[in-house]
Parts: sequence; structure tokens; C-alpha cells
Amino acid sequence: MKEKRSLFQILFEAKSIDSVAPVPKTLAYIILGFWTFVCLFPLYWLIVTSFKLPIQVHDGPMYLPGIDFKPSMHAWEYIFVVLGNDTLRPYLNTLLISFTSSILAVVIGSMAGYALTRIAYSPKFGSVLMFIGTLVLTIVSVVWLNLAWQLALASGLALYLVLLTTVGRKFKKSLHNNDIAFFMISQRILPPVAVVIPIYVLFQRIGLLDTHAALIITYTAVNLPIVVWLMRDFFESVPMDLEESASLDGASRYRVFFTIILPLSKPGLAATFLLVLILCWNEYLIALFLSTAKAQTLPLLIAAMNATRGPQWWYMSVVIIIMIAPVVAITVVLQRFITRGLLIGAVKG
Repeated sequence: MKEKRSLFQILFEAKSIDSVAPVPKTLAYIILGFWTFVCLFPLYWLIVTSFKLPIQVHDGPMYLPGIDFKPSMHAWEYIFVVLGNDTLRPYLNTLLISFTSSILAVVIGSMAGYALTRIAYSPKFGSVLMFIGTLVLTIVSVVWLNLAWQLALASGLALYLVLLTTVGRKFKKSLHNNDIAFFMISQRILPPVAVVIPIYVLFQRIGLLDTHAALIITYTAVNLPIVVWLMRDFFESVPMDLEESASLDGASRYRVFFTIILPLSKPGLAATFLLVLILCWNEYLIALFLSTAKAQTLPLLIAAMNATRGPQWWYMSVVIIIMIAPVVAITVVLQRFITRGLLIGAVKG
């Protein structure tokens, strides 16, 4: 005979392990519904505002097109027809710079992350310090002493090799893979504003200011530690038995990496690529210092619309919509890989 359940048990206790009690289920739906509203309302506001006239925006909140206000294509026509190339150029710049730097960061970072999981490194601590020191001297020579960057680079390399073969042998303490990985990710701790001015002066000296190359190089270098850190965890989840079997069949390490490891790491590559792409796509501070007109990106264009007249929300809404559209589309395409990538960490071990 079944035990009669009290009203409290009916409302708050689940009948079985695979069910949810009514009250917690209702609260969960309320919280999820509220959070969905919080996430989607800004997007709805952007879309609605893009179809308003300036006077309609200043008149106050109006959220129902055709009821509260008459939709207008004024803002869209201004962005695509009046501005024309002034909108297209930053858009193409953002596409080129973000995708190129993201691909480079993922390719280079994946190889570095794989090496840190499969190869035991033990560089001398003194050698690392001497490399950093000569690198700093090279940058100082270019930035503050106005030395030609070719000469400074050659001199720095020669100095490092001399120190490495003489003083470097006296250092006994070595670093290991975990130390290298921590050093790389620690570079993200340093705020970009602390290094953006030296980077600006450096690119100015070598003649790369306001070019795609300057932004691509900087974005790649800034996001490389994130890629190495994330892909290192994904590669650690790949069984070593597969690599050992391929090695016994005569496959080289490079062939193992490109034919076995990378295909198995598609979820991690997709998730990491999307994260880096978003970081590059929305980057503002570095682009502000390293570009003016030729390499201007969309975040700078949106900031420029906050002119002396105040924020022009109707124009900004159009640019923001076309700015987020490619990222949303890529997210939808890579969704199945991203979901699998997130699950790897849950089942690991």
C-alpha cells in the first residue's frame, strides 16, 4: 500500500529520481524565462531602434513597430547608402583582421599546446631570463634609441647567442612544462593598456602603423596564451595509445598530430576559435592606438558615432546588428562542435 504524501511533499518533493517537483520546476522556468528576457531584450531593442527616426528615439520608449511608431528605413539607408564605403571598409577590415588573427592563433597555439602535453621541456631558467632581457633591449633600442629594427634585431640575436654559450652554462635551475604554461597564461594578467603605448611606438618605428599586419600580429600575440592553455587541456584528454599505435606503424610526430590529434580535437578547436574570434571581433583599445583610417575596425566606427551631438542610437543600432550577425552565424554553424567540446571536460578522467 502506497504511503499517502502530504501537501508539502507533493509540491516540493519529486516522485522519482528522474522527475522534478512542481514548485522547483515552476521556479526554474520562471528564472530561465526571466534570464531569457534579459538576454534577448537588448537584441530586440537594437532591431526596433534601427527602424526609428531620430525624433522617435528622443520621444521615449516605443517598442511596438506599427503601433507605437511607424517603422522607417532612414538609419539603414544612411549606413549603407550615404556612408557607403565608410561602413564597408571597417566591416571588411574587421572580417580580415579577426579571422586571420584567430586562425593564426589557433594554429600556432594548438601546436604549442600539443608540444607541452607530449614533449618534456627543461630550459634553463637563466636562458629564459637572458632571452627576455635581450628582447627588452632590442625593443628599447628601436623605440627610444631610434635604431633601425633590422640592426637592433640582429644585434639582440647575436648578444643572446653569446650570453647563451658563455654565462648561460652556469645556470643549473630548469623550468618544466607546467612552468612554461603558467608563464604563458600569466601574460593575460597584464592589462593591455600597460603595453599598448610601447606597441604603438614599436609599430610606428617599423612603419606598420595603421596597417592590417600590425593588428593581426598584435591580436595573434595577445590571444595566443588563451589558445595554448585551452588546447593543452583538450590534447590531454586524447588517449596516448592512439599515438603510440600510429608511431609503431611508422607515422612521424607531425603526421600523428595532423591526422589523428587534430581531427579528434575538432570540438576544442571550434570552441577555442570562436572564443578568440569574439575577443578579436570586439577588441577596441588596441585598434584605437594602432589604426586610424585604413585599418579602422567596427568597434571604432561605433565609438565614432558617439559624436558631439550625443549617441546616435538609430545609426549605432544598425552597425551593431550587422556587426554581431557574422558571429551569431558562425556560432550556429559550430554549435555541435562547441557542445561536444564543453562535454569533454565533464567526462574527462
